[in-house]
Amino acid sequence: MHRTFTYRITPADAGKTILQFLTARGYSRTVFTHLKRTPEGILLNEVWAHVTAQVQAGDTLTVHLVEEPDDEKILPLSLPLDVCYEDEDVLIVNKPAGMPVHPSKLHQDDTLANAVLGYYKAQGISCTFRCITRLDRDTTGLILLAKNMLSASLLSAMMRNRGIHREYLAIVHGTLPECGTICAPIARVSDSGIKRQVDPVHGEPAVTHYRRIACGDGCSLVSLRLETGRTHQIRVHMSYLGHPLLGDTLYASSPDSSALDSPAPDSSALDSSAQIKRQALHSCRLYFTHPVTGAAIDLTAPLPSDMALLFPRETPSRTESALLTAPRG
Repeated sequence: MHRTFTYRITPADAGKTILQFLTARGYSRTVFTHLKRTPEGILLNEVWAHVTAQVQAGDTLTVHLVEEPDDEKILPLSLPLDVCYEDEDVLIVNKPAGMPVHPSKLHQDDTLANAVLGYYKAQGISCTFRCITRLDRDTTGLILLAKNMLSASLLSAMMRNRGIHREYLAIVHGTLPECGTICAPIARVSDSGIKRQVDPVHGEPAVTHYRRIACGDGCSLVSLRLETGRTHQIRVHMSYLGHPLLGDTLYASSPDSSALDSPAPDSSALDSSAQIKRQALHSCRLYFTHPVTGAAIDLTAPLPSDMALLFPRETPSRTESALLTAPRG
């Protein structure tokens, strides 16, 4: 992969070193180390330059980011891939249910990583698989990936600073209140490597905002926005609230012991749950400022078919309208 970045130096940056100029634009130590090892990685007015060189108004600074992929253990495969947005720096895809993000012992050739690298290979592009946002295997929806070392560094920093925003759609048991916020710390269950729970003593802060969009047949369609990104946060918080996700066998079968009081699911809700073969959770919206161009990126993905069957009257446009008016905290 070869990505070139060109900067025209303004009077405001005159006198700065190349290191200072690029650091202010989010270049990390890892990127600088890589550029140091790249012949003609940094050019000042078309001359190979060291990062200690000073820039002056009117100068042209060019950065050549040349990377060799380090995913030899991940097999590029031609798998279905729903690409929602792509440019030189980022890729956003709509992940189906049942597809893990990364390979594991039990999943070597059916993951998003296999599909993305196969997609790159078909275009003659050599890119490393860099996933910025993640979803559980059975959660559907939008996932953000970085296509080069710099965009990965910038997007990772944005994640840490909560600059990348995600909204979800879920179907839960019962009639959820119209809207609300759950502030309940989450920690790993001590005897489980996977399961989480609300734990006021040992848990890390977790905040989830929710808004009910529709209800019927003993369940609710709800829009959710996270302020934090704890593992299984939505699934844990909804179970804690007494409204676990349909199809969520990990949390719906044995709700959190500290869950708030809520009526047991009625028979119609159980019938609806039987139609969902996974946790009914979909990453429906992703919005952020592009780390390189500064453009506003705002994408939505409609309900997948298995969830849409339970709420057929909720058209994509109506659902999107409900998302756009969801509480932003």
